[in-house]
Amino acid sequence: MYVVVNAAMSADGKLSTREREQVEISGPEDFDRVDALRAESDAVMVGVGTVLADDPSLTVDDDARRERRRDAGKPENPARIVADSRVRTPTDARVLDDRAETYLLTSEAAPQDFVAEIGEAGAEVVSAGEQQVDLPEALAQLEERGIERLMVEGGGELIFSLFAADMVDELSTFVGPAVIGGWKAPTLADGDGFVGDFPELSLRDVERIDDGVLIRWDVP
Repeated sequence: MYVVVNAAMSADGKLSTREREQVEISGPEDFDRVDALRAESDAVMVGVGTVLADDPSLTVDDDARRERRRDAGKPENPARIVADSRVRTPTDARVLDDRAETYLLTSEAAPQDFVAEIGEAGAEVVSAGEQQVDLPEALAQLEERGIERLMVEGGGELIFSLFAADMVDELSTFVGPAVIGGWKAPTLADGDGFVGDFPELSLRDVERIDDGVLIRWDVP
């Protein structure tokens, strides 16, 4: 599986405010770039925190891109994946609508009544790991279901976990013209953090977009 992490962050590296409120960091050109990335992917993945904070649909906006997917024999939208160890995803979340297939990655510790409820709401539940989602095992199960190119849109804890598991192939970061601040505000890679053996990145290119900068890295 080829994993692309894509995120927009402020000039000081924040994904949102300390209150986890969504901030419009990107402009129209970058929004279009992200939409194209979604259209090129087999699935789009987020952590449950992103679902709770933003209620994203994770679908392709552009009609022509959806049509090209249909012409290629694919669903008009990529599958949606939520990493949710304890099943906190609301049953009315937009990722559970009928616009695309949805997988909920959970752990064996998830309450079984919640697992059944989320399954009835429209998600296919993939269990991997005892207390937390075992990402390598979960993504291996998804690869068996035909997902070969995965786009990850956040949040910071999920991105950190993927780097810690050495599962990221490409990182794209849009750095926008704003300073958010706050030591409690989420960053690109939250979690425990690295104290050694830092993931190495190889710079691919840098491009000015809107009033910010897009930086693309390969992860050897």
